[in-house]
Amino acid sequence: MTAIRLEKPEDLDAIRSVLENAFGRPEEADLVDALRRRSAVTLSLVAEQDGEVVGHIMFSPVTIGSDPSTFQALGLGPLAVSPSHQNRGIGSRLVRDGIERCREAGYGIVVVLGHPSYYPRFGFAPAMAHGIAWELDAPDDAFMVMELRKGALAGRSGVVRYQPEFTGV
Repeated sequence: MTAIRLEKPEDLDAIRSVLENAFGRPEEADLVDALRRRSAVTLSLVAEQDGEVVGHIMFSPVTIGSDPSTFQALGLGPLAVSPSHQNRGIGSRLVRDGIERCREAGYGIVVVLGHPSYYPRFGFAPAMAHGIAWELDAPDDAFMVMELRKGALAGRSGVVRYQPEFTGV
């Protein structure tokens, strides 16, 4: 049985290992560590199976808009599952649980840069269709947005700015 729970301090090495193994490089793990050091994490969850951390998801604050009319939202990512545990629904459970916790906490909008055939199943849609663009170059279909509260996107548009740590990944 896989349990989804908040990360604990004793999970940090295991989370780093999951991220490095899933992405095949250390940059995403470095990003997560840097966000944690600066307390720029809104939500960080792990998937645990038989006492082992096998997945991780993080949400961090982003801003959308242009000065002076910016508003707060969340960025999903990174999301990782250990290669030996992929294709078992663990990533989907992490995304669904994370989205629900963010909704319950009162957040209205979440964005993600991800695979265009994966994230729409959770309710994400291309951000450009809502007048929302990422501050960096990315394929239009890979940068997506989702309302956590009905009407949260109404009348809102602009450029998404992630935490500064993201520009190094």
